Amino acid sequence: MTTPHTIAVLGLGRMGGTIATRLAAQDRDVVGWTRSGHTSGTVKTTGDAHEAVARADLVVLALFDGPACQQVLDDVRDSLRADAIVLNTSTVAPAEAARLAGDLGPAYVHAPVLGSVPAAAAGALQILAAADRDVLERVRPVLEALGTVHRVDDAATAAALKLIANSSLAGAVLALRDTLRQAEALGLPRTQTLDVLELGQLGGLVARKRPFLLGEPTAATAHFTIGALTKDMALLAAASDTPLRSATGLDDLAGSPADPEDDIALAATVPAVPDAVLEPLRSYIRGHATGDPAHFHDAFLPTAHIEGIRDGAFVSWRLNEYCALFHGRPAPDEATRTRRIDAVDVHGSVATATMTLIHGADTFTDIFLLARTDDGWRITNKAYHRHA
Repeated sequence: MTTPHTIAVLGLGRMGGTIATRLAAQDRDVVGWTRSGHTSGTVKTTGDAHEAVARADLVVLALFDGPACQQVLDDVRDSLRADAIVLNTSTVAPAEAARLAGDLGPAYVHAPVLGSVPAAAAGALQILAAADRDVLERVRPVLEALGTVHRVDDAATAAALKLIANSSLAGAVLALRDTLRQAEALGLPRTQTLDVLELGQLGGLVARKRPFLLGEPTAATAHFTIGALTKDMALLAAASDTPLRSATGLDDLAGSPADPEDDIALAATVPAVPDAVLEPLRSYIRGHATGDPAHFHDAFLPTAHIEGIRDGAFVSWRLNEYCALFHGRPAPDEATRTRRIDAVDVHGSVATATMTLIHGADTFTDIFLLARTDDGWRITNKAYHRHA
């Protein structure tokens, strides 16, 4: 069984370029090719993908997504050597991975990696490898030059596990964003907040990304971008047919100052929700706190409906009917009542929000739909559930 020595790396972006450099440093004959034509200069390259694969016994794909993998493979297929192995490190959908495995058969190794550029440079990636056992053993020395190999039963499973791993990362980034927002609202200095967060469950992420989180000028480049993580979460949402808060949260960044090519850490520094979206929700809270229906008129559009189950029957009040329930004075037990905004998701010109109100013996969950109008953000409708 011969270990591949002549390697073509197709895709010389952040990860592909680092992988190519790492393998070349292991005394392997590496040639790189990239669709953009931009190269790092650390490995020998060619402008012709056919030339890159024609003499390679191992072809490594390090491309952005499934369509890119399919397009490149379709283009170079006739130039592949009969005994060549294709090793795909790209993050793709499970169905795309299964299709590629079906097209190439035993010559295909699906091997998405956990870890970013520093881990690739250090040979410390975690590699989820799916292939026929004999083929995997043949390429194992190459994979072990990049990190630790974890064998997975099939390509679709390897692809799915990679998306799940990235989902946990997206959740951590958004949890960090919420935490930084709350700390800012409490007047805590960013440096002090990060010092404490490094002691907890987010410590590893905070330690690695601290320069980005502090907004300090740095020569560091983005290792994993917002655009790439957003793409991965969209793939996971589509493949699982399950709503993902992390996909929604990252997609919300499309209209924010964050650039898709920014490092994922910058997603944690972007304001999660503009104050303009929160203002009608705060007016709604003031209405309950004071009993003054004028605040509800500020919060809602005149066409709004307030709906839920009251005394066992479904009710749908127009705004004026709802306001008639309030008489311009606080409830007698107002001092003991609490209200909090639990979640807000903004999607361009519309938003959803959830609020919890604890009013004496009753707790209400309020669900809002908001829209951006010519007069600013307003609540278009509210539905509620009363927890006795």
